Amino acid sequence: MRPLERSQLLDYQTYAEERDDHRSRIMRAKNARRVHVGPHLTFLFENHDTIWYQIQEMMRVEHIVKEADIAHELGTYNELLGGPGELGCTLLIEIESPEERAVWLKKWLPLPHHLYAELEDGTRVPASFDPRQVGEERLSSVQYLKFQTGGRVPVAIGSDFEELKAHTLLTEAQRKALSVDLSQDN
Repeated sequence: MRPLERSQLLDYQTYAEERDDHRSRIMRAKNARRVHVGPHLTFLFENHDTIWYQIQEMMRVEHIVKEADIAHELGTYNELLGGPGELGCTLLIEIESPEERAVWLKKWLPLPHHLYAELEDGTRVPASFDPRQVGEERLSSVQYLKFQTGGRVPVAIGSDFEELKAHTLLTEAQRKALSVDLSQDN
């Protein structure tokens, strides 16, 4: 997927004035790319628009105006996008209680090695993950993953981790959204 460029960003004041219009459009895009797998895992597949929104929100909230700071945000968020034939996503490990979360994130340390996208022919594509988010003792509750699908649209997302085994079939709307994203490769 093509990276976001500086010229595509609005200054934070202009964005704030137009935020409501953008927000409703982006929430629709995010909803079409959000996949719940079991009670604790939510995959949010990222695309050009969702990344644009994240950067704009950071610029708005933190009043970012320096070009070096904007370039940093661009670099950080563009890393979330998939490359050619690849889907990038944010995985949210959702556990309400901070005390329970601390325990489970230690216990679930191997989780990133057990996540997959399933293709129409039954092939399971393993997630590649950002090792910066996995410590020696625990996971971060937010993980950045990529699935190299070779440009094929997944039909399901799952986990074969013993304690979090789950498999979710993608809806037609989800498959269509991911198909559009895969068609926007460089």
